[in-house]
Amino acid sequence: MVLRGAPGIGKSALLEYVAAVAADCRTLHVTGVESQMELAFAGLHEFCEPLLPMLDRLPAPQADALATAFGLRAGTPPDQFLVGLATSTLLSESAGERPLVCMIDDAQWLDHASARTLAFLARRLTSQAGVKAVALVVTIRAGETAEIWDGLPVVVLKGLRTPDAQAMLDSAVRGRIDARVRERILAEAHGNPLALLELPRWFSAAELSFGPALGSTVGRRSLTSRMEEGFLRRLELLPHESRLLLVIAAAEPLGDVRLLWRAAQSMGISVDAARPAETAGLIELRETVRFRHPLVRSVAYRSADVRERQAAHRALAAATDPLADPDRQAWHRASAATGPDEAVAAQLERSADRALAQGGLAAAAAFLERAAVLTPDAGDRVHRRLNAVQAMMHAGTLEAASRLLAVTEHGPLDDLQRARADVLRAQIGLTSGQGGAALPLLVNAARRLEVLDVELAMDSYVDAFTATWFAGHLATDPGARAVALMVRDVPEPSRPRRGDDLLRALAVLFGDGYQTAVPMLRSAIQAFDRDDIPVQEAVRFLWLATVVAIDLRDSQAWDRLASLHLQIARDSGAVSALPLALHSRIFVDLFSGDLPAAAALVQEAEAATDLAESRMTPYGAIGLAAFEGKTERATAFLAAARRDAAARGEGLGVSLIHWANAVLSNSHRHYPAALESARAAATHPEEMVVRSWSLAELVEAAARTGDSNTAAGAAEQLAESARASGTDWALGVAARSEAQLDGPRTEDLYREAVDRLARTNLRVETARTRLLFGEWLRRAGRRLESRVHLRSAHDALAAMGMEAFADRARRELGATGEIVHRQTGELQQELTAQELHIARLAADGLTNAEIASELYISPRTVEWHLRKVFTKLGVTARRQLTGALRGMSVGP
Repeated sequence: MVLRGAPGIGKSALLEYVAAVAADCRTLHVTGVESQMELAFAGLHEFCEPLLPMLDRLPAPQADALATAFGLRAGTPPDQFLVGLATSTLLSESAGERPLVCMIDDAQWLDHASARTLAFLARRLTSQAGVKAVALVVTIRAGETAEIWDGLPVVVLKGLRTPDAQAMLDSAVRGRIDARVRERILAEAHGNPLALLELPRWFSAAELSFGPALGSTVGRRSLTSRMEEGFLRRLELLPHESRLLLVIAAAEPLGDVRLLWRAAQSMGISVDAARPAETAGLIELRETVRFRHPLVRSVAYRSADVRERQAAHRALAAATDPLADPDRQAWHRASAATGPDEAVAAQLERSADRALAQGGLAAAAAFLERAAVLTPDAGDRVHRRLNAVQAMMHAGTLEAASRLLAVTEHGPLDDLQRARADVLRAQIGLTSGQGGAALPLLVNAARRLEVLDVELAMDSYVDAFTATWFAGHLATDPGARAVALMVRDVPEPSRPRRGDDLLRALAVLFGDGYQTAVPMLRSAIQAFDRDDIPVQEAVRFLWLATVVAIDLRDSQAWDRLASLHLQIARDSGAVSALPLALHSRIFVDLFSGDLPAAAALVQEAEAATDLAESRMTPYGAIGLAAFEGKTERATAFLAAARRDAAARGEGLGVSLIHWANAVLSNSHRHYPAALESARAAATHPEEMVVRSWSLAELVEAAARTGDSNTAAGAAEQLAESARASGTDWALGVAARSEAQLDGPRTEDLYREAVDRLARTNLRVETARTRLLFGEWLRRAGRRLESRVHLRSAHDALAAMGMEAFADRARRELGATGEIVHRQTGELQQELTAQELHIARLAADGLTNAEIASELYISPRTVEWHLRKVFTKLGVTARRQLTGALRGMSVGP
């Protein structure tokens, strides 16, 4: 739950009340602090610190991610998705022992990485099965931008009712209060508890008793401004030493008392300086520094002059251990700087590198932006600003990135920096959905870079190709073909890269045709099919290599590359690459007939897309809906997804949805609708993969509706590409397509198709081919022979969970005189995709911990799922799972 309200409305007091009534529960608490300092995962570290002794209970990848994020061990940048899952698992483990209450105060001021992770956690807690004993309450100041928390239940706190406000005011004022003053305070406080306590301090004792003096200014500013001014008046009454102490405390956001006193003593401030501030009710110095209210901290810092603030930061920098906390020291040194200082700028740049190593893109951007301000050399300053813009963009703070880029573009910039700035401007536009103007800018920058930095030019062409490929038939000029052809003129780089060869092979594909390009395409993807690919190159190009593998109909390369892409996206911390990697792997599982595995990855992709703040079309979920064949649910989902994709200009998504509708309609024997959808999806040659898949659906729908010309045309296109590709997948689909034309070789072609596709891991293609063959045999009056293929197709499709296709096979078997009961069974329908996946892994002999590591959940959640599986299957031991699952026709 999110509590929103104005300063002083009682958000923090409500959290204190929650903590008091939850005395029997374990509580976790973190407070965001308004500060210019951005340290990655600082808030999350403070939040999780009481649970860190449980870290060894987590699956190894999750424990490593969390430990690296907190700087507890060295390692590669953690995957923020894994950090989020690890936090969820940690809370789940704790809640299994004792109910857990989590409180996040002033969430609008958390560091970006922590806020994203905790918001992800909050959404996950609302849906994750097995986590039943966790409560999470978040407070956010009204008027503050906190979009990252959108979508959670919100309660807006309003002021006290008049009788309660009157009672609070009476308790705050000793002695008589004039009726006019009373009404003014009540009217201006609007029931705000802090205002009711602070506004009376504006009035002298005489004014409280006899009314405000002539010319009183009370009520002429906003309530927050008036409370700030009230705190300022109290600050001004303090001795100078006490005010300086509060400035130091305000400049140090963690509230470290020992650090505060070390810094204070270096400025000659005695311990007695704290007493007046504590007596005035402005601050408490106990185990930590605690201001009465965030407004006090803000006023204490802003009311000091520049020299006082610089002196405070200088003292804090000197008091901070440079080995234990180099980044905090760097930030304080920067805040103490009186002008450009290369030494401090370089220290900030090193802090940015450490932040990147911990996955803190927002923190790295903050360090780099501050480093640029302190950089004396103009060229180095531009370089650091451009790096800051890039970090901001990858962190998802696009508006801030755009603002800093606008400042940077004023220069002076050299040619390379200008081209790089244009690339960043275009990337921001593409990421924010403004691709129309961004794409020409990106292409022009890439052309200029050809003579300045060939590698950066090729990277820019990859970005341009990516944008145009996803835009598909909705792309404005230049399209994917035009961008690919531009690569032909780019000089060879001094250091050849796999991705460059892949892009040049695509240029041949679009320029010289499929047959000419196949050898180059095959060679290009083989270069990616290995474990020693540099992470940066893999993250940038593997998705494209996977697309090419599908277009070559190389099922084995597709399987391996999709698995490698997903592994590297997870291990490298590339949150933005994770949704695409998951979608790619989902389709491997779908065509392999492992719908439960695909469904589990669809759930993961939804969470990853949310964490990456991506607006990508849910490709995997679309494919799953098509294969499951549940029309009522799928139709509404596909229609909504199509509207969203069209609104974003994502033509590839629109075409994939047409393909999904064609699959869905073919499965239900709605062939005219399938024909319309398949034709719409197969029209655009530049939409690789979707077009070739759609041609196969088009052949089936056209043949069944008697449109022999359309069927023959689509079958010939598939045959032409199959001759060039030469894979069993391509040749099998081509043979099946030609067989549906009812020529003299129909039976031989069906047998060839079955044989070829059976050699692949694509069980769905094999089962659908047997279904078509069996239907043809039945129509030819060969009922006994047809039953063999129809029964095989039915059993396979039912076991895979492809209900509509299985029902189509069942009906065909019924037409041969064989009575077949539904094989999907009530038990399989009762088991969720996650339960079925866990049951199969347990049947394979994996322990709970191993299953948890495989699925990125906690062992406790695995145990919770297995208890439900045992109940639903009527078994009492893991050894019984194999037989139970086999009885459901979903072998382990």
